[in-house]
Amino acid sequence: MKYRCLVLDHDDTVVQTMKTMSYPFWCMELEIFRPGQAMTFEEFVLECHRRGFAGLCRDCFQFTDEELKQEHAMWMDYVMTHTPEVYPGIREIILRQKQEGGLVCVVSHSHLDNILRDYRAHFGLEPDAVYGWELPPHQRKPNTYPLEDIMARYHLKPEEILVVDDMKLACQMADPLGVRVAYSGWNGLGISEIDEEMRSICGCCFDSTEKLYNFLFD
Repeated sequence: MKYRCLVLDHDDTVVQTMKTMSYPFWCMELEIFRPGQAMTFEEFVLECHRRGFAGLCRDCFQFTDEELKQEHAMWMDYVMTHTPEVYPGIREIILRQKQEGGLVCVVSHSHLDNILRDYRAHFGLEPDAVYGWELPPHQRKPNTYPLEDIMARYHLKPEEILVVDDMKLACQMADPLGVRVAYSGWNGLGISEIDEEMRSICGCCFDSTEKLYNFLFD
């Protein structure tokens, strides 16, 4: 193993959600919470990249805390009845990491319940640790808490961890701790601004899951 621990993002790194679930559902929510307002797909992806989803809701549409709670409840009801597909090749990476005796942790803005459901359904296992939306805001990515807890729990050094993510919030979390970030450039969202920025700030970039597999295990 090149890294004892893989720290994987979930949406649009492991599972395909933005085009098929997140954006269509967001458009429906805007009709409910902010009738007459809209965002293009590119605008939605860019603002999630820049601010995170909660930042998008608060900064761009002035969602209140109560509205955010309502939005989250609606999303949870939706995703528990819709299981997203995984990217081809992700299963092989996760299973090989576990077979080699390594750790697979998840740091995501998805909820713990959704992540566990997806891992059981697609991989037949659960991650070693999950840090999702259920955490208080000050412990979610891009806060360094998830990585600090992983290092403390499993006695890991920064160089023994690789974060794999498609958004710069991962870099904001990992860079202060000296943890390397790999850009998951296989999600096919087609936003050149994000692609160019991630390639400039990440320690390594992969256009396909096959290339990441070869990097990790060959």
